[in-house]
Amino acid sequence: MKLVLNMESESEQVKQKLGVFDILNEAVTFYVKNINFIIFTCLTSLPFFFVMVYFEVLFQKVMVETPEIISLLPFFEHNYAYVYYVSDTSIDGIVHMEPRKSLRNDYLPVFIKLGLIYLVPLHVLELFSAVITMDSASKLKSEENYTSLKDMFKSSIDMSIMKGTFITSLYMLFWSTCFLIAFPWIVSNCYMLFRDFGYYILFSVICFLAFTKLLMVYLEWSAIWNMSFVISVLEGIYGIGALRVSYFFSRGNQKRGLLLMFVFFALGLCLRLSCVSLECYKRGYGIFVQIGLLTVVNTLKWVSCMIYFYDCKERKMEKKVDEESGKKILQNDS
Repeated sequence: MKLVLNMESESEQVKQKLGVFDILNEAVTFYVKNINFIIFTCLTSLPFFFVMVYFEVLFQKVMVETPEIISLLPFFEHNYAYVYYVSDTSIDGIVHMEPRKSLRNDYLPVFIKLGLIYLVPLHVLELFSAVITMDSASKLKSEENYTSLKDMFKSSIDMSIMKGTFITSLYMLFWSTCFLIAFPWIVSNCYMLFRDFGYYILFSVICFLAFTKLLMVYLEWSAIWNMSFVISVLEGIYGIGALRVSYFFSRGNQKRGLLLMFVFFALGLCLRLSCVSLECYKRGYGIFVQIGLLTVVNTLKWVSCMIYFYDCKERKMEKKVDEESGKKILQNDS
């Protein structure tokens, strides 16, 4: 009986899991309290910042023209060869007719450019920024003394970590790209299935349900991918090994990981949509403000992922110790 009571008292002493709000609060507190860390992450994120500005200008223009792009898809095209748009009336009152844009000539080059920017410079620069951010944050969290920015820069770049983490990031990039392709694929297939029936309400409901399910899976897996990235930086485990360890630590924490990723997904989406609605991509300063805020959100995301990893790891280690102590108690009792 005493042994059981001792086990219960030990389990009560185990700290409660950090909730999503607790993780976010700890990340923001950590970020705000370390002024050198703020300056350091801003400076090291500058290359990523400028490439992201160029990428976002192109991407937001494509977002605005999405209805026109959809109308150019094969299953939306009309049976006649030439379609014209009515442009604005000129000063002389004559209505000018402009030829309809072509998907192949006008939009395909933009898609290729966006894809190349996303896959190469943007991915590499985000990787560089994330590795430096998490490495510095982990050292600050372990109470190592950084008296100046110079010391932080000296300790920030470790090429062995960069190379190993790059391998892990390729797996992340592959799976995330597959999900990004899956979203428009679902819409196009739903439309092809229901276009001849005219069931637009049913089409909308099915698309909404499919999108919601895919988004939940994407966010849940994103938590695992991002944790594997943290594991590569902090534990020196790369590639499939990092993904396996991340999956092990994530078991039982899927809901927390999903909600945590949803917070940052929602923040990024709100910033992007607000910028599109205000047409920031047409003005110089608006897009810089948006990308600056996105850079801060990105830094907070990686700090939050680091805190989430430490908490999941701690829970697993405590559970393992409890199981081993329970086995010893049962052996002694027998």
